[in-house]
Amino acid sequence: MKFVVSSSTFFARLQAVSKVISAKPVQPILDNILLVAKDGVLYATASDKETTMEARVELEQLEEPGSITIPAKSLLDILKEFPEQPLTFDINPDTWQVVIRSDRGEYSVAGASADDYPVQTALNQECVRLSMCCGMLLDGITRTVFATANDDLRPVMNCILMEMGSDNFTFVASDAHKLVRYKRFDAKTEGDQYSLILPKKPSLMLKNILPKDDSSLRLEFNDKMACFTFGDYKMVCTLVEGRFPNYNSVIPQNNPRKVVVEKKELYSTLRRVSVMANQASNLVKFDLSAGSMVISAQDMDYAMAGHETINCEYDGDGLSIGFKAPFVLEILSNISTDHVTIELSDPSRPGLFVPYENDNEDEDLLMLLMPMMV
Repeated sequence: MKFVVSSSTFFARLQAVSKVISAKPVQPILDNILLVAKDGVLYATASDKETTMEARVELEQLEEPGSITIPAKSLLDILKEFPEQPLTFDINPDTWQVVIRSDRGEYSVAGASADDYPVQTALNQECVRLSMCCGMLLDGITRTVFATANDDLRPVMNCILMEMGSDNFTFVASDAHKLVRYKRFDAKTEGDQYSLILPKKPSLMLKNILPKDDSSLRLEFNDKMACFTFGDYKMVCTLVEGRFPNYNSVIPQNNPRKVVVEKKELYSTLRRVSVMANQASNLVKFDLSAGSMVISAQDMDYAMAGHETINCEYDGDGLSIGFKAPFVLEILSNISTDHVTIELSDPSRPGLFVPYENDNEDEDLLMLLMPMMV
């Protein structure tokens, strides 16, 4: 096996796929990256048995096709120090020794046979096939993945629900304290309704490598697996089995109290006031009155307290409601508009955070946060 490849292109592809590798792999060989060279293309694959990422690299020259696995860390540590230049990889099929030659020297790394590398089975013919834009999927994942849980007892809560229908694509995530629903009306199916529950790890993988443009992505999935193919990448992942909670039943429909506030001012005020909050509860209180909002927090154990008043658009009755400060900050960080509308009904029901002015008519974002006892 012998080939010549661009150092920078190869390193970029390896960096992307290597993020799949687990800190404690179930098999030692999963610390390696599988390289397969054929037809002028090098395919680099990494896996943790649940998620597999493959990247393709156009070779400058292929003298002898073949396959091998190489320790990911060793390969990345060598490649990251090279400036852009062609590198020659020469692999001895008898000893699995890898010799990497540059214009100034050479390096030797021990590889291993590719025969023992576990590759996820391909999807069978009976699967759903859809096309969508990379940028749309990236937006859906970015807007929702922060709201996923870390719950070993309810793995479905650690995922993003994707609902794909003839009206829109909907992305939903919740950790039982906060919930995010993001709709895209410029993405539709040809009539049928589909859904899948995408685990957090592949979601984060896609978030890191999906382009922001309108390039095409092919999604294939069945009850057990999903395959995302776009650009020079292909990702196969195992889906979580189970039923996602009925999120629509949680979203309050009648919210007579609506507050419009500048997002940056609310965010910076909340950062300051939350320093005074009890470290165990992180409770911050919002007191609403006509035209103003008082944000306060206190920690009785350390005799600490603080409050600030900010202006807002509100003309309803007075209301006091408590929220967990880090959750509010997280929600505000994921709303891109300058102003935020907070919709409330009473102190015991969830509050809704939505963008005040939305430039994109094709998207609808709603973020829900459960209140705390004041």
